[in-house]
Amino acid sequence: MTIPRRTQVVIVGAGPSGLLLGQLLHKAGIDNVVLEQRSPDYVLGRIRAGVLEQVCVDLLDEAGVGERMHREGLVHDGIELAFGGQRHRIDMKALTGGKTVMVYGQTEVTRDLMDARRAAGLPTVYEAADVAVHDFDSTAPRVSFQLEGVRHEIACDFIAGCDGFHGVCRASVPKERITNFERVYPFGWLGILADVPPVSDELIYSNHERGFALCSMRSRTRVRHYVQCSLQDKVEDWSDERFWDELRSRLDPAAAAALQAGPSIEKSIAPLRSFVAEPMRFGRLFLAGDAAHIVPPTGAKGLNLAASDVRYLSRAVIEFYADHTEAGIDDYSRKALRRIWKAERFSWHMTSLLHKFPAGPGDTGAVGHRMQTAELDWLVHSTAGMTALAENYVGLAFED
Repeated sequence: MTIPRRTQVVIVGAGPSGLLLGQLLHKAGIDNVVLEQRSPDYVLGRIRAGVLEQVCVDLLDEAGVGERMHREGLVHDGIELAFGGQRHRIDMKALTGGKTVMVYGQTEVTRDLMDARRAAGLPTVYEAADVAVHDFDSTAPRVSFQLEGVRHEIACDFIAGCDGFHGVCRASVPKERITNFERVYPFGWLGILADVPPVSDELIYSNHERGFALCSMRSRTRVRHYVQCSLQDKVEDWSDERFWDELRSRLDPAAAAALQAGPSIEKSIAPLRSFVAEPMRFGRLFLAGDAAHIVPPTGAKGLNLAASDVRYLSRAVIEFYADHTEAGIDDYSRKALRRIWKAERFSWHMTSLLHKFPAGPGDTGAVGHRMQTAELDWLVHSTAGMTALAENYVGLAFED
C-alpha cells in the first residue's frame, strides 16, 4: 500500500468511530486516511457493546454498511427490569411513539465497516507504531508514525482522535487546556460469551441483593451475560460453572429456569467508570468516542455516543469543505458534550439504581438496597417513570 503524504483528514483509530467517520467522509468525497496501532484481528477481537440506538442504525445506513445489520440484527421493542423475584417489562416502543433498539454486536459493526473500507480501496494503516500528532493548533497539522521500521508523515487539514481512552490524541493536548471529569465505580462486570439460546426475547436487567446481573444476547444462538463482581476478582477465579451458578442465583425463578449454561467462548472483567474530557476540539484536532468519554455499560451508551460524536463531526467537516464555513467545527464540542452529559447522567443513574454498592460509614448497605427497590417499584408502576427511562434508552434527539 502506498501511504499518501497528504490527505484532508487523518483519523487516528480504526475502531467503529474512526471507521464510521471515514466512511461518511468518503461518501461526501472527502479524502481520509485511518491509522491504527493494532492489527485488524486484534481490533475485531475486542468484545464490546451490542445495543444500537435508532440514530446509530440510521448512521450506519447512511454510511452504506447497514445491509447485514438489518438481515442479522434483532429489533427489540423493550427491556425487562427484575427485582424482588419478579420481572417487569418496559415497552419502549409504545412509550416513545414507535422507537426501538437493534441488538447487533460492536464486533459485527466493525467488521462491516472494515469490509466497506477495503472494498472502496481506502487507505488504512494497521500496526502503525509511535503515532504522534503535530501542529494541530495551526492550519497545517501533521501526523507521523512508524511502519515496519520506516518513519512516515502525513500532512492534513484535520486530525480526528478516535483512538480510545488510552490513545495518543487526548494525551497530546497540554494538561492546562483540558478538564477531565471522572468517577470510578467500586466494582466491575464479569462478562461471558457463549453459544446458547437467550434466556428471554429481550434484555433482563436484574437488581439483586447478591449484586447486579444482565442477560443479553448477540443473536438468537449467542448470549452475552454479565454479573457484578469485585475489582479484586480475576478471570481465572471464575470457572464457567461458578459463573452460571452465580448468574442463576441473581435471576427471578422463571429466568433462572430458562437459563441454559454452556462453555464460554470469551470471558473478561471490565471496570466501570464515568469519564468526560472537555472540550473536544483543540484547533484542528477533534476528539470522538472513547478518546473523549467513557460511560458505564449499564445504559448501553458507549458505541451510541461514539456514533453521536461522529454524526456531529462528519457534518461539521463536510460543511467546512462544501460551504467554506467553520461554524460547524466551532460548535462541534458544545453540541457533542450536551448530548454526552445527558447519556452520562442516564448511565450513572442506571448504574446507581441496579448495582450493589459497598457499605459506607453507619450503613450496612441495606438502606441503599431498600432505596433502590423503592425507586424500581415506583418506576415500573409509573407511566412517567417508564417513559423517561425508555426515552433515554432508545436515544435522545439530536440538536441540529
